[in-house]
Amino acid sequence: MTKKILVLCTGNSCRSQIAEGYLRHFANGNAEVYSAGVETHGVNPKAIAIMQEDGIDISNHTSNNIDEYYDIDFDFVITVCDNAKERCPFFPTKAKKFHHNFSDPAKATGTDEEINEQFREVRQQIKEYCERFIAENLKRNQ
Repeated sequence: MTKKILVLCTGNSCRSQIAEGYLRHFANGNAEVYSAGVETHGVNPKAIAIMQEDGIDISNHTSNNIDEYYDIDFDFVITVCDNAKERCPFFPTKAKKFHHNFSDPAKATGTDEEINEQFREVRQQIKEYCERFIAENLKRNQ
């Protein structure tokens, strides 16, 4: 039985998109991965570019609202920012909830290179989190 994972963030534009990309990558077809926001802001072009650097294409991702997924019975819900955790609507589901607050690279300031560096740092944190999450929650349940 394929596990269903939802990654939740405020605007579903950056952190949750990066996490969705890595979770899909590490799950290697063994999970259905979705991402959503309590609002939708569109996929951040810098998030697409920074993931491309690591060989993962999220350019076809869409920014989705949590309301679109009420009929899906998720196994895991991961919030990747405190705002989403606080505003996360009640899900009538058996989903195990996980939370990790990643800083928002979309709020980074400075030169283009400094901003890109912050995106890379957050990308690396999310990558390590997702790899560990899949190893701990998916592999042993197979």
